[in-house]
Amino acid sequence: MKKVIYISGAYRNKTISGTFQNIMNARDGAVRLWNEKWIVICPHLNTFLMDGLCPDSVWLDGDLEILRRCDAIFMLQNWETSKGANEELALAKKLGLEIIYEDKNAIHPDNP
Repeated sequence: MKKVIYISGAYRNKTISGTFQNIMNARDGAVRLWNEKWIVICPHLNTFLMDGLCPDSVWLDGDLEILRRCDAIFMLQNWETSKGANEELALAKKLGLEIIYEDKNAIHPDNP
């Protein structure tokens, strides 16, 4: 059976172009994982250009619920800068999900 993986990483940035670049980075990670036969949930694309339409807590609470239904989480580069990504990783660990970290050249599974 194919596994469902959740993309986690920074969404916002100090500039609109920086936010757009974060979204495109998530998209690139999603494409890479789809090509590796994962079923990918990419919240960056799920809420693309919806900034300010709901309180921030709506997005994060919804994303955490989606994550609860996944088998794994993929941590994009620089995820550490995102409060939301840190919360997502904490939940993934609590749930015992497979955790995979991205770097420039490879994908590294977490080996606790």
